[in-house]
Amino acid sequence: MDNSKYSQITFEFSDASASSENEASVGVRVKALKPVPEPVQPNAEEPAVNEAESPVSTPAKKSTRGRKSLKALDAEADLVNIPEDETLFQRQYYSIGEVADMFGVNQSLLRFWENEFDIIQPRKNRKGDRHFRPIDIKNLELIYDLLRRRKLTIEGAKEFLKKNSKASAHFEMIQSLQSLKGFLLEIKAAL
Repeated sequence: MDNSKYSQITFEFSDASASSENEASVGVRVKALKPVPEPVQPNAEEPAVNEAESPVSTPAKKSTRGRKSLKALDAEADLVNIPEDETLFQRQYYSIGEVADMFGVNQSLLRFWENEFDIIQPRKNRKGDRHFRPIDIKNLELIYDLLRRRKLTIEGAKEFLKKNSKASAHFEMIQSLQSLKGFLLEIKAAL
């Protein structure tokens, strides 16, 4: 038997019955032999398998805790699901959960922005629930644009809003031009 292919031998020790000489003898029995996994070495005949292409290797799961990367924030910045003005202004109030779903952020972030920026003033009922008007949602969209797309700090966004009193009109102009650009690109694609 060739034992060079085995890495571990497990022994089981048991007391054997005492012999006539009253000497304690110990019996040894081999319980298991575990084979050594042979390392795969690429031959000239077989192409080397790239670890990135191998289905066996699993990518390391990234933690969801902590700050998001700039790439992740850029990807999420375009995922704002605010309805068109006609649809938005059909309702008088929106709950904080609905607004958080529109922007894809936590409700706590909306409460924080409410404390930091004076232009966001949702109505509160006796219970303390926040109800955002369509004007507040438009202001949140402006703040979201400043903080997430333009990457301004909170203080930078506050200064921008103070210096540019017509910032919301400027932002609306940019949005209408972007929608016009999208419409023209659709016409160009149809030609």
